[in-house]
Amino acid sequence: MIIKSNGLKTEIREHMRGGDGSVKITHLVTEDELYGKGRLFAQITLGAGCGIGYHTHDADSEIFHIISGNALYSDNGTEKAVGAGDVLVCPKGTGHSIKNAGSDDVILTALIVYA
Repeated sequence: MIIKSNGLKTEIREHMRGGDGSVKITHLVTEDELYGKGRLFAQITLGAGCGIGYHTHDADSEIFHIISGNALYSDNGTEKAVGAGDVLVCPKGTGHSIKNAGSDDVILTALIVYA
């Protein structure tokens, strides 16, 4: 199967999980295409000052791969600076948030799998 870029669904979420500003989500596959193993595989773009608010993962785990930009990441309550190339893992039962810490967009790939 090939999914062409012009066929991808994009959405804008305001104040995602209580975060600041808007978040652009480009779904790379549908939940059905994850075959019951997860619920999200997407590219996420955070503009300057924008972020995803703190939340916990009770039934799943989320992995971020930072493609570009610099962000502040709350790793279960401990804030850390992250940037391009970093991989962030939020295991089941823990929490996280992320916020753009610069003037350039933060672009990351996000994968949520059931744990």
